Amino acid sequence: MSTLDTLRKLFSRDLHKLISEISSYQHEPALWKIDSNIANSAGNLCLHLVGNLNTYIGAQLGQSGYIRDREAEFSLKDIPRAELLLKVQNTITVVDNTLAMLSETSLEEEYPMIVFDSKTTTGYLLIHLATHLTYHLGQINYHRRLLDQQQ
Repeated sequence: MSTLDTLRKLFSRDLHKLISEISSYQHEPALWKIDSNIANSAGNLCLHLVGNLNTYIGAQLGQSGYIRDREAEFSLKDIPRAELLLKVQNTITVVDNTLAMLSETSLEEEYPMIVFDSKTTTGYLLIHLATHLTYHLGQINYHRRLLDQQQ
């Protein structure tokens, strides 16, 4: 299996798991709860993941035209669950379609923008994005188990 095939499977798996996590909240308002020790709600983390992947994969590699509002990813509140799920589903499509257009050799090419302190390869950035997704997915799972209690 090629590296791109692996990345496509991992992004698909984890974005579908994001759908499952958001759908698993028994009380929709709990998606937006924060706590003294939990600064970001699951809803905001979901918006952040959507913005992140649509920016660095969709807009930069797929030329989707997506324009990110990173501040809104953390300031918006009470977006209906159905809207969050639609955003994730659309992100699945954008990520998969974009990765399907890439070649294995493109992974060794320089990523078109500087994201960190210095230039990286496209492959490095895609692996970073996959681990970033799983990091926040774990936070959402933990958030749900801690804060999705009877309202």
